[in-house]
Amino acid sequence: MDISLPFIALLSVTGFLAGGINTVAGGGSNLTLPALMMLGLPADVANGTNRISVLLQCVVGLRGYDKHETLDRPAVVPILIPTILGGVLGAFGAALMPNLYLKPVLLITILAMSLIILVRPQVIAPPPGTPTLSPQDNRLAWWSLFGAGVYGGFVQAGVGFILLGALAGGLRYDLLRANALKTACALAFTAVAFVIFAFFGQIQWIPGLIVACGSMLGAHLAVKLAVRASQNAIKWFLFVMTLCAVAGGFLL
Repeated sequence: MDISLPFIALLSVTGFLAGGINTVAGGGSNLTLPALMMLGLPADVANGTNRISVLLQCVVGLRGYDKHETLDRPAVVPILIPTILGGVLGAFGAALMPNLYLKPVLLITILAMSLIILVRPQVIAPPPGTPTLSPQDNRLAWWSLFGAGVYGGFVQAGVGFILLGALAGGLRYDLLRANALKTACALAFTAVAFVIFAFFGQIQWIPGLIVACGSMLGAHLAVKLAVRASQNAIKWFLFVMTLCAVAGGFLL
């Protein structure tokens, strides 16, 4: 594996863009995974290596959201239980078998979310003052978080859309607070997946850390923009990102 200056620049820029996109919407790994495979990494190693940047961008993003008091701390543990359980299952699945079926399911889910945002935006962006729910109050949301954990542990790319669907659509969080909780969920199951991929020797540290440097900066700036943006602006950014994710998914 030869890491030249052009590849360092490619990994850094894609990491920066992915960190920003993942912190406010989702689908950033649709940029970083192809970049890592262009470097010559096999798909399973690229999948594991990508977790370095996702893990570190989540640390930065979560710290930023918490600093701006947009993280619902009491809700973190109940929400993390199904996502971590799913993450363990998904990560072992990714380490032991090829990805055959999850990509079509993800694309259909993301496309459905984009249509909901366009036709019934109140579902994914509840009005101010809407009371929130816990996963115990909405079993569909609990299983959606579990499914997000399975997918996130398996391949990561686009999992943010599933998490936002469960947190904003199911548990009725506004998009800013949903993004904060989404970052906590992603940090939890990515940490679990990272340990599993490291155990199976599917992580390359140097390219992973190069991507992570860009992604941490992208996440830091994205939080600053998100806390100043309106709910409507976040909603439309999410809509654009869902369309980009669907298009990118069909091209990959």
